[in-house]
Amino acid sequence: MNIQIAPTLPQKNIAEEATAPDVTGLNLYAIDKSLRDVLRLRLSPDLMAHLEPHFQDLGARIASDLDTNARLADRHPPLLHQRDRHGRDNQWIEFHPGYRALERAGFGDFGLAAMSHRAGILGWREPLPPIVKYALTHLFAEAEFGLLCPINMTDSLTRVLRRFADDRILRRYLPGLTSLDPEVALQGAMFMTERAGGSDVGALETVARQDGEHWRLYGEKWFCSNADADLALVLARPEGATHGTRGLGLFLLPRVLPDGSRNTYRIVRLKDKLGTRSMASGEIVLEGAQAFLVGDIDRGFVQMAEMVNASRLSNAVRSAGLMRRAFLEAREVCRHRIAFGRRLIDFPLQRRQLMKIMLPAEQALSMNMYTATLLDSADRGDGQAARALRLLTPLLKFRACRDARKATGDAMEIRGGCGYIEDFVEARLVRDAHLGSIWEGTSNIVAIDAIERAVGREGADAVVEQMLHEQVGEAAALPHSFRAKLDHLTARAFDFARRVATAKDQARMRRAASALYDATSAVLLASEGARLGEGEGDWSRAALAGLVVRHKLLASDPLVDGFPEQEASEALINGADLPKAELLRYLE
Repeated sequence: MNIQIAPTLPQKNIAEEATAPDVTGLNLYAIDKSLRDVLRLRLSPDLMAHLEPHFQDLGARIASDLDTNARLADRHPPLLHQRDRHGRDNQWIEFHPGYRALERAGFGDFGLAAMSHRAGILGWREPLPPIVKYALTHLFAEAEFGLLCPINMTDSLTRVLRRFADDRILRRYLPGLTSLDPEVALQGAMFMTERAGGSDVGALETVARQDGEHWRLYGEKWFCSNADADLALVLARPEGATHGTRGLGLFLLPRVLPDGSRNTYRIVRLKDKLGTRSMASGEIVLEGAQAFLVGDIDRGFVQMAEMVNASRLSNAVRSAGLMRRAFLEAREVCRHRIAFGRRLIDFPLQRRQLMKIMLPAEQALSMNMYTATLLDSADRGDGQAARALRLLTPLLKFRACRDARKATGDAMEIRGGCGYIEDFVEARLVRDAHLGSIWEGTSNIVAIDAIERAVGREGADAVVEQMLHEQVGEAAALPHSFRAKLDHLTARAFDFARRVATAKDQARMRRAASALYDATSAVLLASEGARLGEGEGDWSRAALAGLVVRHKLLASDPLVDGFPEQEASEALINGADLPKAELLRYLE
């Protein structure tokens, strides 16, 4: 095995001298105008100024040492060892040094798992708001997707423990979960899936038996990511409990017991996965493993849902990062690759294909960062924000994760044959992109959750719809006709979702979820665009709102002439400011 850790590459653009130009050596934060614009809108000026060097630092590393180490870790996946060299049972997982370097960056340098739970991360005086974590996650995902699963699970496990665990558990484990020191830091995981119950969580068969003040767990978990985590949250059914999700308890499973001995569970094998190959996922057998009850014994599934929802949002953010990297790579190819005597970007059809990658990436960015601000409000006690999150989180998990699969595939096609080989990033992006729409609920499951439950049972739609209408009203800098169209389409999308939910028409729930996502993202883009246009004279994001309306919310005839924005698309692709005089062609 190659044990070299990638050195930091020189910060230079070698695209013009390459056969297949890529972003190696570029600062991917510095060239991402959209992310910078949205963060300036959503972060306070003092926090934005404080974090700017950290965003720049991570942006410089994405296509440098992080990317190279991610490629090494992907090519040299984890190895499970059952015994030590003396033949003693001593199970451990061997990781490539490149993966360990990625851990030091994500957990240590940037404190992604700890920043929501303690002060001092990145030099800030208090815990950082969720939008900062998700903005950095968005950037980090452009280099490495797999490690972000353990980072998110550590963060969300800590969140669940802080909400539901007793003081004894918190005193014992919270310092390690929030430490940046690799010698004492603890990582988290979630062991939920079983062969008998994947999406059907209520069918799981793991049993919990009380043993004094502790519990013992017996059963098998079929898909456990971060398989050698120090701590895992596990769903199990206490003996005698009712069937279904209402009979499940939530338990904290330590890998090493308080007395220093190994707990009685074992990893049977590691999964040979399509993507996220750097991170260890395995099958685990619980053989009377000692665990600690977390929260109320009959509310395990409800409490675990807190972790699942955090993971769903993280999946959407990571998928948005994959789309952004795919777009930046495709744009670099088109800017510098010469074919038939012209740059690829000079061909109108190629610009149209770039826009098809860019638009879902922009939708996901706006949706993610807005949802992150609502999460912050909800954590501060805002009940309306919490209700809005109940709908926006599954919408993001459903649509952004599916969009990433197509966007990364289209970027691979733009690079051509070089995109299909593992020397370039596109193949890894495509493989990793398929994770998002499977884990934490497949697309069908999440669409049903959004429409049948969040809309039909809980009425979360009313809160979100009202928020969107208020944002349209505040975007007075945009033409009245476009704002009226946005209001009308938003009302139609929510009315359709309510009709589908009332009829329990599952066959149309994916359509309803997509309509809500597109309507919501169009309003957010319009709101952002109006603020940027008024303040800085750049109407790009408002133009993107017009594209969402035209191409995703209105019926189109494939036999009509081309759309009028085609000639101006290069300005949006290149991140140039769009003057108001050019805006109408996107909005009409």
